[in-house]
Amino acid sequence: MSFSSIWGWFTDPTHWQGVDGVPNRVVEHLLYTGLTLLIALAVAVPVGAWVGHSGRMRWLVTGANAARAVPTLGLLFAVSMFVGPLIKSDLAFVIPSITVLVLLAIPPLLSGTYAGIDSVEPAARDAARGMGMTGWQVLTKVEAPIALPLFLSGLRSATLQVIATATIAASVSLGGLGRYLIDGLASRDFVQMVCGSILVAALALVADGILALLEKRAVSPGITGRTPRVARSRTRTTAPDQAAVLVGSPSERERP
Repeated sequence: MSFSSIWGWFTDPTHWQGVDGVPNRVVEHLLYTGLTLLIALAVAVPVGAWVGHSGRMRWLVTGANAARAVPTLGLLFAVSMFVGPLIKSDLAFVIPSITVLVLLAIPPLLSGTYAGIDSVEPAARDAARGMGMTGWQVLTKVEAPIALPLFLSGLRSATLQVIATATIAASVSLGGLGRYLIDGLASRDFVQMVCGSILVAALALVADGILALLEKRAVSPGITGRTPRVARSRTRTTAPDQAAVLVGSPSERERP
């Protein structure tokens, strides 16, 4: 295997057309990832926010983190064997795979949400309640903005894990970029396997970069400790002027 063979695979027009083409496989992979994250967010975020806000049932977070030790491939085959025969349609392989992906995406989302809410200073909560805010208002207007960095960190972790695990899910007839690895292994086409791995890695890097940019744009600089560049330049510019006003010039100090 050489660089020229890999380059030849990517430049072959037949690999960019049809059902097995790269664009269609990327779209399938993104659909599985997006659907998984939507379901996992709907489950993990409310539970994590409630546990962090109330301080009750923290064992849910511990139990979810312990679920990460479950072998992904074994869980995937187990769910497919028990759930697949119960479904009499083309979704017999899709639903079990999405179920496993959701179970793997919940722990980082749940942990990130809980850790972000739980990290809020008690003084901030007390001040909000002293202003007459209800529990819901404290959660949405005080705790949630402060928890945003840790939540987005959990979202990035869950996204990367789902993109990687969706590749393994191709072993139970799921589509996506994993087909290049599974089909390449079956036909001993190692060039196809390497190119599929490159596509998965590139997709993960692009997704992580987009989420990193979202985190930079969405999180307030006051929470992260970053000071806007414009504000820093204004501070440096006005500081000498303010010092001059306070000290005063010699002629000004001599005036009665």
